[in-house]
Amino acid sequence: MSEEEKEGFETRAIHSGRDFVSETGAVTPPVWLTSTFEYGNPNGFDYTRSGNPNFRLLDRTISTLEGAEFATCFGSGVSAITAIVSTLKSGDVVVAEENIYGCTFRLFAQVFAKFGVEIVYLDFTDPASLEGLAERNPALVWIESPTNPNLKIIDIALVAGAAHAAGAPLIVDNTFASSYLQRPIELGADLSLVSLTKYTNGHSDALVGAVCTNSEEWQQKMIFAQKALGLQPSPMDCWLTMRGAKTEAIRMERHCENALALATFLEEKTDAVRVWYPFLPSHPQYEIAKRQMSGGSGIVTVDFGRSLEDTMQFIDRLQYFPKAESLGGIESLCCHPASMTHASVPKETREAVGITDSLVRFSVGIETVEDLIRDVGGALQA
Repeated sequence: MSEEEKEGFETRAIHSGRDFVSETGAVTPPVWLTSTFEYGNPNGFDYTRSGNPNFRLLDRTISTLEGAEFATCFGSGVSAITAIVSTLKSGDVVVAEENIYGCTFRLFAQVFAKFGVEIVYLDFTDPASLEGLAERNPALVWIESPTNPNLKIIDIALVAGAAHAAGAPLIVDNTFASSYLQRPIELGADLSLVSLTKYTNGHSDALVGAVCTNSEEWQQKMIFAQKALGLQPSPMDCWLTMRGAKTEAIRMERHCENALALATFLEEKTDAVRVWYPFLPSHPQYEIAKRQMSGGSGIVTVDFGRSLEDTMQFIDRLQYFPKAESLGGIESLCCHPASMTHASVPKETREAVGITDSLVRFSVGIETVEDLIRDVGGALQA
C-alpha cells in the first residue's frame, strides 16, 4: 500500500483488531476471561500468561498506530520498562535523560543497580552530551520526549543517530506525546515505550503498557519477558484499552486545544515564574516540538514561584483538577511532582533538574476549557 493509500490513524484505530470473532460476527470482540485454553486450538493459545486473544488484538492495534512492525503489551508502563531493562546484564551501562519519570529512576536506582546495571544521566537537550556517548559504551540509550514533568523536547532523530553510532539501541518513552502525536520508530528509535494507561486508554480505568519495535530480535525478547517474568496485562484491561484507542485521535485534538489555551492563560495572565508547554513559542525546544510532534499534547507544567505551603493551598482549592497521579484521561488532574510522582528522587537531584516545591503539573482534560481556566484563575486569586 502506497503512502497515499495508507489508512489514516482513526481508521486503523477503529477497524483493527476484529480477529477471533468469525463464528459470531461480533462487531466488538469479547473479553476472553480464561486462564487456560484447550490444547491444539488453531491459534496456538495455551495459558493466558503467555498469550490471550485480547493481548494479540491490542498488540496489532498499537503496532499500527505507532508505525511499528511489532508491539508487545504488558501489565503497566512500569512492566514495559521492566521488560526492556531485564534484557541487560551486570556491568551494562544505560545512558538516560536526566529529567526522567520518577518510577523509572526508582527502578534503576533501587532494583537494577543491585544487579550491577549502571545508569548515567545526561541533559539530552545539550548537543555536547552526545559527543562522548560512544566513550561510555552504552548498552541502551533511554530518553523521554516530552519529559516528565518538565516537558523537555528531545530531538529523537539526532539522539538516534548518536546512539547508533555508539552501537546502542535508543528507547523512547512516548507516553506524554501519545501515538497520535508522535511516532518515535519513524524518527529512528529502536524501541517506543508507551504507558497505554494514559492517552491510549484515556478513561483512567485500566493499566496497560506496550513496547513497539521493528526488530524481530527485540520482539522475541519482549515476548519472553512477558511470559517468563509474568508481566502480562489482564484481558479486561486490554479490552478497555482497545475501546479507548478508537477515540484517541479526537480526544487528543481536544487535549491539545485545551492545554494550549490554559498554558497561554498561565503565561500571559498570571505571575507564574515559568510555564512549560511544547507548543508555546516560549518553550526552549519549540521548533523541535513542531517538527516531530503534530500537537503539544495535554500536559502543562508551571512553576508558580511560591512557597510549598502556598502551592499546596492552591492545589487544594482547585475544583476541576483533583490532586492525583497519572494523566491522559478525559478528566483533568493536578500533580505536585516533588511530593508525588518524583518523591522517590532525592531532593537535590529533583531540584537540579528544575523540579521545585512550587512546580505543578496539570493533565488537562477535555472539559469546557473556560471552566478550567476559571478554576485555575480563581484558585490563584484565593
